[in-house]
Amino acid sequence: MNTLRKTRTRVALVAAPIAAALVLAGCASGGDPGGDDNIILVGTTDKVTTLDPAGSYDNGSLALQINVFPYLVDTALDSTEVEPSLAETAEFTAPDEYTVTLPEGLTWANGNVLDANDVVFSFERNIAIADPNGASSLLYNLDSVEAVDDTTVVFHLKSENDQVFPFILTSFPGAIVDDEVFSADALTPDNEIVDANAFGGPYVITSYDFNQTVELAPNPEYRGLIEAPANDGVILSYYADSSNLKLDVQEGEIDVAYRSLSATDVEDLSGNDNVTVHDGPGGEIRYIVFNFNTQPFGATTAEADPAKALAVRQAVASLIDRDAISEQVYKGTYTPLYSFVPDGFAGATEVLKDLYGDGDGGPSVENATQILADAGVTTPVELNLQYSPDHYGPSSGDEYALIEDQLEADGLFAVNLQSTEWVQYSEDRTADVYPAYQLGWFPDYSDADNYLSPFFLTQNFLGNHFTDPAVDEMILQQAVTPDAGEREALIGDIQAAVAEQLSTVPYLQGAQVAVSGTDIDGIVLDASFKFRWAPVTR
Repeated sequence: MNTLRKTRTRVALVAAPIAAALVLAGCASGGDPGGDDNIILVGTTDKVTTLDPAGSYDNGSLALQINVFPYLVDTALDSTEVEPSLAETAEFTAPDEYTVTLPEGLTWANGNVLDANDVVFSFERNIAIADPNGASSLLYNLDSVEAVDDTTVVFHLKSENDQVFPFILTSFPGAIVDDEVFSADALTPDNEIVDANAFGGPYVITSYDFNQTVELAPNPEYRGLIEAPANDGVILSYYADSSNLKLDVQEGEIDVAYRSLSATDVEDLSGNDNVTVHDGPGGEIRYIVFNFNTQPFGATTAEADPAKALAVRQAVASLIDRDAISEQVYKGTYTPLYSFVPDGFAGATEVLKDLYGDGDGGPSVENATQILADAGVTTPVELNLQYSPDHYGPSSGDEYALIEDQLEADGLFAVNLQSTEWVQYSEDRTADVYPAYQLGWFPDYSDADNYLSPFFLTQNFLGNHFTDPAVDEMILQQAVTPDAGEREALIGDIQAAVAEQLSTVPYLQGAQVAVSGTDIDGIVLDASFKFRWAPVTR
């Protein structure tokens, strides 16, 4: 960690426009309300679904959870290697057993004992609750978890040689919770978690106003891979409008802003002589999800017809103009994406470029027309398309207005475009309310599996009723294939199989961008795609 100069003269911006995170650092003039100059003021337009790790699978919730809950293993800053964090050791002790040992004498911030029973409880409740907005689907290879003694836990796996299980433990379902506070079979309300001080991460929450303001202080009981906080606390403010977030960064009212500013805002702030822009690793993708039950000609509609439903999805894939969205809406900060695993990950392909549109990445009205005609689909096809105006950045409205225009331009579709704010949106999308809708994805771990297992296994977080036993088999097989070449081939085969069916239509990939100054130090945008507050200081 670099030593921070005391002078506060420049704004620092950190952005992951559409990619992993959008972060801006500025010279906030006030510090915390009590006058401590090393309280970090953070602003975001992202939202928390729930503080309970069993009930969320979104970046806004994770941004808070990784800073207040402990994880058995983690990745160090600027690394993708899994290392023990809360654990003393973590390793495979048999092809189908992953064993973790804890230090003796661990406690939660509230004084409760933190031991192997909490670990077993955390994973068993996640699977038992199986919340539709949670990430229990990532634990598909976990057969059982056993507390051998107070400090030893053994994870028994269904299949041997799991290549991704340690990575999964660093992500959403890997958070450990206090078994004396959390419910075993239902989500625990945010206020109960805060009132019980049930935290074991770098910070504790001292004040909590849901999606308004959260105040955090360093946790003296914290044990983990990431160093203890270099600051005296964090005040996190949630913004309803990104324009106000930008204004507060410009005026130095906040130190750090992340998720999300528009590409225009980032470009404008980057022109400030007091900031420097840096690039970081990316991995965010943007895509359209189809509900296989309620989309046009879906399984539960009056006109159900699998061949026509597929033709609708294929026609959409042939009409999307990725280059136009990238340049017109995002000024090139996002790049076209032609498959389900983004560029830069082992096994990534561009299978959609060959299958749809003009065969070279561009749209083709002619091909879309032929696809619909061959399936006997009468045009225009009425398509209800939903997006969230607050979760994926302020440019989502422009993005989906342009997609609407692309689909309607030649009379093949009549789009009913609607928007819903994220908290309601996250409930509606898993309740079959939206026939087709926007999602974005911030990777949980740096492996191609994270773009396949959560999406295309039968038990997936999309809940869009896509199922294919052959795809299930290939996904499970790649996860336990130790030979790198064989595994990459399987990953390519999975993408090819899903591309034929189009559960989703991915269209953009984003990269992290950072702009930093001398006022705020310790902001790290790394390959873990997690924004850690602990190293940040002034």
